[in-house]
Amino acid sequence: MTKEDFTNAFGGVYEHSKWAAERGFGPELNSPCCVIPALQSAVDAASSSEKDALIKAHPDLAGKLAMSGGLTVSSSKEQAGVGLDQCSARELKKFQKYNAAYKEKFGFPFIVAVSGLTRKDILKSFKKRLKNTEAEERQTALEQIHKIAAIRIEGWFDENT
Repeated sequence: MTKEDFTNAFGGVYEHSKWAAERGFGPELNSPCCVIPALQSAVDAASSSEKDALIKAHPDLAGKLAMSGGLTVSSSKEQAGVGLDQCSARELKKFQKYNAAYKEKFGFPFIVAVSGLTRKDILKSFKKRLKNTEAEERQTALEQIHKIAAIRIEGWFDENT
């Protein structure tokens, strides 16, 4: 795979951060077990400001972008996959309340790999993580971002090999 093909394939697995694929590229990377750690290493080696931008590039769960159809294709599928596009008015209000509280406390959006979770699980996670320190949440956000990227990479290989 050329660098251009690689970047086209994996440039979106880290939300709005094509640089992760550009930096993680290697011509020998032809399976999820190679691509995932290569891109994780590229992100882990990034500057603090690049990591902050990556974290802030993520949308709120069941937020305004989701309601207006402004999510990336991957985020839209992931949020719809756990029913965030079908929240009741009460659930939507809870998501909005927790999104606002989380951003107020930490300065960046709440990030969780939603695959396999329910809306109730996500709301519980909000409550629990709001008790963390900013340093703990920054680390948790990066761990969740890596998990999201790994799921997306595995999905790409499932669809394309």
